[in-house]
Amino acid sequence: MSAVYDIDVTTIEGQTQALDKYRGKVLLIVNVASKCGLTKQYEQLEALYESHKQDGLEVLGFPCNQFAGQEPGSEAEIQEFCRATFGVQFPMFSKIDVNGPSRHPLYQVLIEEQPEAVAKQDGKLKALLKEKGLLNGSDNDIMWNFEKFLVSADGHVAARFAPDVEVTGENFDNKLQSLLDKA
Repeated sequence: MSAVYDIDVTTIEGQTQALDKYRGKVLLIVNVASKCGLTKQYEQLEALYESHKQDGLEVLGFPCNQFAGQEPGSEAEIQEFCRATFGVQFPMFSKIDVNGPSRHPLYQVLIEEQPEAVAKQDGKLKALLKEKGLLNGSDNDIMWNFEKFLVSADGHVAARFAPDVEVTGENFDNKLQSLLDKA
Protein backbone atom coordinates (compact mmCIF):
# COMPACT_ATOMS: atom_id res chain seq x y z
CA MET A 1 0.00 0.00 0.00
CA SER A 2 1.22 3.49 -0.81
CA ALA A 3 1.78 6.15 1.83
CA VAL A 4 0.29 8.73 -0.58
CA TYR A 5 -3.19 7.28 0.00
CA ASP A 6 -2.81 7.60 3.79
CA ILE A 7 -2.55 11.39 3.63
CA ASP A 8 -5.37 13.83 4.25
CA VAL A 9 -5.41 17.16 2.43
CA THR A 10 -7.68 20.20 2.58
CA THR A 11 -9.59 21.20 -0.53
CA ILE A 12 -9.49 24.83 -1.64
CA GLU A 13 -13.06 25.05 -0.27
CA GLY A 14 -11.77 24.03 3.20
CA GLN A 15 -12.96 20.39 3.33
CA THR A 16 -10.70 17.61 4.60
CA GLN A 17 -10.25 14.91 1.99
CA ALA A 18 -8.27 11.68 1.99
CA LEU A 19 -6.07 11.12 -1.06
CA ASP A 20 -7.41 7.56 -0.94
CA LYS A 21 -10.26 9.04 -3.00
CA TYR A 22 -7.89 8.90 -5.99
CA ARG A 23 -6.83 5.27 -5.58
CA GLY A 24 -6.54 3.64 -9.01
CA LYS A 25 -5.97 6.95 -10.82
CA VAL A 26 -2.72 8.36 -12.21
CA LEU A 27 -2.01 11.57 -10.31
CA LEU A 28 -0.13 14.66 -11.43
CA ILE A 29 0.61 16.65 -8.27
CA VAL A 30 1.84 20.21 -8.80
CA ASN A 31 2.73 23.07 -6.45
CA VAL A 32 1.21 26.11 -8.13
CA ALA A 33 1.30 29.91 -7.88
CA SER A 34 -0.72 32.71 -9.44
CA LYS A 35 1.95 35.40 -9.79
CA CYS A 36 4.87 33.45 -11.25
CA GLY A 37 6.54 33.53 -14.64
CA LEU A 38 5.45 29.90 -14.96
CA THR A 39 1.77 30.57 -14.11
CA LYS A 40 0.85 30.13 -17.78
CA GLN A 41 1.40 26.40 -17.17
CA TYR A 42 -2.09 26.35 -15.63
CA GLU A 43 -3.39 26.41 -19.21
CA GLN A 44 -1.34 23.33 -20.14
CA LEU A 45 -2.32 21.54 -16.93
CA GLU A 46 -6.03 22.14 -17.58
CA ALA A 47 -5.72 21.02 -21.21
CA LEU A 48 -3.91 17.85 -20.07
CA TYR A 49 -6.60 17.20 -17.46
CA GLU A 50 -9.41 17.69 -19.97
CA SER A 51 -7.79 15.41 -22.55
CA HIS A 52 -6.86 12.58 -20.14
CA LYS A 53 -9.34 12.60 -17.23
CA GLN A 54 -11.41 9.93 -19.01
CA ASP A 55 -8.19 7.84 -19.18
CA GLY A 56 -7.79 7.96 -15.39
CA LEU A 57 -5.66 11.09 -14.87
CA GLU A 58 -6.26 13.49 -11.99
CA VAL A 59 -4.32 16.75 -11.79
CA LEU A 60 -4.06 18.03 -8.21
CA GLY A 61 -2.98 21.64 -7.66
CA PHE A 62 -1.42 22.71 -4.35
CA PRO A 63 -0.89 26.48 -4.05
CA CYS A 64 2.31 27.46 -2.25
CA ASN A 65 3.57 30.90 -1.22
CA GLN A 66 7.14 29.85 -0.35
CA PHE A 67 8.76 31.07 -3.57
CA ALA A 68 9.20 34.86 -3.60
CA GLY A 69 5.65 35.31 -2.25
CA GLN A 70 4.11 34.44 -5.62
CA GLU A 71 0.88 33.00 -4.15
CA PRO A 72 -0.24 35.72 -1.72
CA GLY A 73 -4.02 35.43 -2.13
CA SER A 74 -6.65 33.67 -0.07
CA GLU A 75 -8.02 30.32 -1.20
CA ALA A 76 -11.11 32.05 -2.62
CA GLU A 77 -8.93 34.51 -4.57
CA ILE A 78 -6.73 31.71 -5.89
CA GLN A 79 -9.74 29.67 -6.99
CA GLU A 80 -11.37 32.67 -8.70
CA PHE A 81 -8.12 33.58 -10.50
CA CYS A 82 -7.56 30.01 -11.73
CA ARG A 83 -11.12 29.57 -12.98
CA ALA A 84 -11.48 33.03 -14.53
CA THR A 85 -8.03 33.21 -16.13
CA PHE A 86 -7.35 29.61 -17.14
CA GLY A 87 -10.70 27.80 -16.81
CA VAL A 88 -9.21 25.44 -14.21
CA GLN A 89 -11.55 22.56 -13.37
CA PHE A 90 -9.03 20.11 -11.92
CA PRO A 91 -9.03 19.73 -8.11
CA MET A 92 -7.31 22.51 -6.19
CA PHE A 93 -6.31 22.43 -2.54
CA SER A 94 -5.51 24.85 0.26
CA LYS A 95 -2.11 26.51 0.41
CA ILE A 96 0.66 24.37 1.83
CA ASP A 97 4.40 24.51 2.45
CA VAL A 98 6.44 22.19 0.25
CA ASN A 99 9.86 22.88 1.82
CA GLY A 100 11.27 23.48 5.28
CA PRO A 101 10.16 22.39 8.74
CA SER A 102 6.46 22.91 7.99
CA ARG A 103 6.55 20.83 4.77
CA HIS A 104 3.18 19.15 4.22
CA PRO A 105 3.19 15.35 4.80
CA LEU A 106 2.25 14.81 1.14
CA TYR A 107 5.43 16.50 0.00
CA GLN A 108 7.44 14.56 2.60
CA VAL A 109 6.31 11.34 0.89
CA LEU A 110 6.66 12.65 -2.67
CA ILE A 111 10.24 13.83 -2.09
CA GLU A 112 11.22 10.67 -0.17
CA GLU A 113 10.05 8.51 -3.08
CA GLN A 114 11.51 10.77 -5.82
CA PRO A 115 14.37 12.84 -4.38
CA GLU A 116 15.54 14.17 -7.75
CA ALA A 117 13.64 16.01 -10.46
CA VAL A 118 14.15 15.41 -14.16
CA ALA A 119 15.45 18.78 -15.35
CA LYS A 120 15.10 20.57 -18.64
CA GLN A 121 18.22 20.06 -20.77
CA ASP A 122 19.24 23.72 -20.89
CA GLY A 123 19.08 24.16 -17.09
CA LYS A 124 18.32 27.87 -17.49
CA LEU A 125 15.76 28.07 -14.67
CA LYS A 126 18.10 26.58 -12.08
CA ALA A 127 20.93 28.88 -13.20
CA LEU A 128 18.63 31.92 -13.07
CA LEU A 129 17.36 31.06 -9.59
CA LYS A 130 20.92 30.48 -8.37
CA GLU A 131 22.09 33.79 -9.89
CA LYS A 132 19.29 35.67 -8.10
CA GLY A 133 19.99 33.92 -4.79
CA LEU A 134 16.61 32.16 -4.83
CA LEU A 135 17.83 28.56 -4.58
CA ASN A 136 17.73 27.61 -0.92
CA GLY A 137 17.76 24.35 0.98
CA SER A 138 18.96 20.99 -0.20
CA ASP A 139 19.12 19.57 -3.71
CA ASN A 140 16.09 17.43 -2.85
CA ASP A 141 13.88 20.40 -1.96
CA ILE A 142 11.27 21.66 -4.37
CA MET A 143 13.11 24.11 -6.65
CA TRP A 144 10.26 26.52 -7.48
CA ASN A 145 6.58 26.77 -8.38
CA PHE A 146 5.18 24.18 -10.82
CA GLU A 147 7.39 21.23 -9.90
CA LYS A 148 5.50 18.11 -10.97
CA PHE A 149 5.14 14.61 -9.51
CA LEU A 150 3.55 11.73 -11.41
CA VAL A 151 2.03 9.07 -9.16
CA SER A 152 1.11 5.69 -10.64
CA ALA A 153 -2.36 4.18 -10.28
CA ASP A 154 -1.06 2.01 -7.44
CA GLY A 155 0.06 5.11 -5.53
CA HIS A 156 3.82 5.06 -6.06
CA VAL A 157 5.72 8.17 -7.09
CA ALA A 158 6.91 7.31 -10.59
CA ALA A 159 8.56 10.55 -11.71
CA ARG A 160 9.41 14.09 -10.69
CA PHE A 161 9.90 16.95 -13.13
CA ALA A 162 11.52 20.36 -12.60
CA PRO A 163 9.26 23.43 -12.83
CA ASP A 164 10.38 24.37 -16.34
CA VAL A 165 9.61 20.92 -17.76
CA GLU A 166 6.25 21.45 -19.41
CA VAL A 167 3.54 18.78 -19.59
CA THR A 168 3.51 19.20 -23.37
CA GLY A 169 7.11 17.97 -23.62
CA GLU A 170 7.99 14.57 -25.05
CA ASN A 171 9.81 13.33 -21.93
CA PHE A 172 6.82 14.11 -19.71
CA ASP A 173 4.29 12.80 -22.21
CA ASN A 174 6.10 9.48 -22.61
CA LYS A 175 6.14 8.89 -18.85
CA LEU A 176 2.49 9.89 -18.47
CA GLN A 177 1.40 7.63 -21.33
CA SER A 178 3.25 4.65 -19.87
CA LEU A 179 1.48 5.17 -16.53
CA LEU A 180 -1.94 5.61 -18.14
CA ASP A 181 -1.39 2.47 -20.21
CA LYS A 182 -0.77 0.49 -17.00
CA ALA A 183 -3.70 2.01 -15.10
